[in-house]
Amino acid sequence: MHNNYYFLKHLTNSLSSQLNNAELVECFTQNKNELIFAFAGKDDIYIKAHLSPAFCCLSLPNNFSRARKNSVDLFEDLIGKKVTGIRMFVNERCFALQFTEGYQLLFKMHGNRSNIILFNEESIIEVFKKGLKNDFDISINELDRPIDQSYDHFLKEQGNFKKLYPTFGPVIKEYFKSINYEELTIEQQWKAIQETVEQLESPNFFVSEINSKLTLSLIKTGSIIEELSDPVAAINHFFIKYISDESIRQLKKQLLSDIEKSIRKSEGYIKKTGDKLKGIEQNQNYSQLADIIMANLHAIPPRSAEATLDNFYDNNAPINIKLKRDLSPQKNAENYYRKSKNQALEIKALEKNLSQKEDLLLELMLKKETIESTDDIKALKNLTKKSNSEKNEQQPKPFMSFVYNGWHLWIGKNARNNDLLLQQYAYKDDLWLHAKDVNGSHVLIKHQAGKTFPQHVIEKAAQLAAYYSKRKNDTLCPVIVTPRKFVRKRKGDPAGMVAVDKEESVVLVPPSNEL
Repeated sequence: MHNNYYFLKHLTNSLSSQLNNAELVECFTQNKNELIFAFAGKDDIYIKAHLSPAFCCLSLPNNFSRARKNSVDLFEDLIGKKVTGIRMFVNERCFALQFTEGYQLLFKMHGNRSNIILFNEESIIEVFKKGLKNDFDISINELDRPIDQSYDHFLKEQGNFKKLYPTFGPVIKEYFKSINYEELTIEQQWKAIQETVEQLESPNFFVSEINSKLTLSLIKTGSIIEELSDPVAAINHFFIKYISDESIRQLKKQLLSDIEKSIRKSEGYIKKTGDKLKGIEQNQNYSQLADIIMANLHAIPPRSAEATLDNFYDNNAPINIKLKRDLSPQKNAENYYRKSKNQALEIKALEKNLSQKEDLLLELMLKKETIESTDDIKALKNLTKKSNSEKNEQQPKPFMSFVYNGWHLWIGKNARNNDLLLQQYAYKDDLWLHAKDVNGSHVLIKHQAGKTFPQHVIEKAAQLAAYYSKRKNDTLCPVIVTPRKFVRKRKGDPAGMVAVDKEESVVLVPPSNEL
C-alpha cells in the first residue's frame, strides 16, 4: 500500500509543513528510473523517487551524496523555485508539488507506469520517463476522481465495494477475503467498509509480510514486522527493508541457480553411472569364461566361432561362449582374461567416480540448505565471492597448460590464442620462448617470486616450443628465450606476430612434447 491513495494522503499531509516555502536546489538522476530532489528550507529535505517497473516507491533519506560521474541534471526550470503547497488528487494515486510561477510537479504513482511530470499552468514542460507516451496527454486539472460513496449508492451497486472504493487496493481486498466479506449481509458489509475506511483515514503504519510479500499496510493484517506512527518513517523503513530483502533474494536466486544446476548434473551422473555398473554386473564374468575355455581346450575344435562347454561354475550346465575364429582357444582365453582385468579396472574407476560424485552431491545439498536458511546479506555476498572464485578456478584456460617440476608452462594453441596468452595472461617477468624464424606457438614459463628459472625447465619449455612449431620434425631447433617484457605486439601486425626487442639467449633442442 506504499503507493495507495490513502497512504499518499498521509504522506503529503506530513510533507506539507516540511516543504512549505522550501527551495528546490538540485534535481538529478544517477541510476536508471531513479530521480533525486534536494530542497533547502528549515531543514534540508531529500525526496528519492525509485520508479522501476518492478518496484516503484518514494523515500525521504536524511542525506544523499551525489556521484561525481554519470549523474544528469533534470527539471532545470524548477531549480531555485519555492514550494507553495502540495495538492493531493481525489481518489487518485497522484499528488503534485506546487511551486512559484505556476509550476507543478506531478508524482504519478501508478506501479509500473509511474512517472514524474513537470507542468507550468496546464502545459507539460518535461516528462521523466519519456517512454510512457500516454503521459504526454495528461491534463493536471482532470485527475480528480469524485465518487459517490453513500450508502444509497452502495445498495444500488449491491455491495460491490470495488465500484465505490477503487482505491482500496490488493491489501484491503485480501483483508476482506479473510473476513469472508462476500458471506456478510449488506448491512454487515457496509459496516465492515466504514470500519476499514476509519482505519485508513487515521491509521498506524504496518510493515508486514502478506502472502510471503513485504507490504506497507494501513491496517493490521499479515505477519507484522514493524509498527510506526509517522508516514515518512514508515515509507523509509519499508523502502530500506524492501531493497535489502530484494538484494538478499537476488543473491540467493543467483547462488541457488548455480547449485541446483550442479545438483541436477550430479544426480544425472550418479544415475547414469549406477545403471552402467548394474549393466556390467549383469554381464557374463569374463574371468569365468576364460577359466571354462582353459578347462575345455580339448573340446574346442580349431577355428570355432562359438563353443558349447560345461560351466563348472553352474553345476556343469552348458554355456555358449563366443570365440574369434582366427585365434587359438588359448588366445581366446587370454582375450577374456584381459577383458576381465579391464572390466575390473573399469568397475573400480566407476565406483570411485560414483563415490566422489555422491560426496559432491551431499556437499551441494548442504550448501543449498545453508543458502536457503541464510538471511544475512554479508554472509551471502561472501558465499557469492567464494562461488565466483571456485568458478574461475574450474574454468579451463584458453591455452595448453602443463606443470613441470613445479613450474607452470603455458602454450598458445593458434595465432589468436598466442596473442591472448601474451597480452592478457603474461606478466613482464614471465619467460617467453618461441622457435626462431618460423611460425609456432608462444610458450611461457610463469615467474615465481624469488626464484630463478632452472636450466632443465627452460630446456623442456624450449623442446615444447620447438615441437609446436614448423620445425617439429627437425633434429634440432633453435628457440628464442627472453623475458616477456622484451616482447611487444605492434599495431597492425597480424594475429600471432610480435616484435622481440631483445633475445636474451637462443637454445638448440630436439623437438619433443614429452613431460
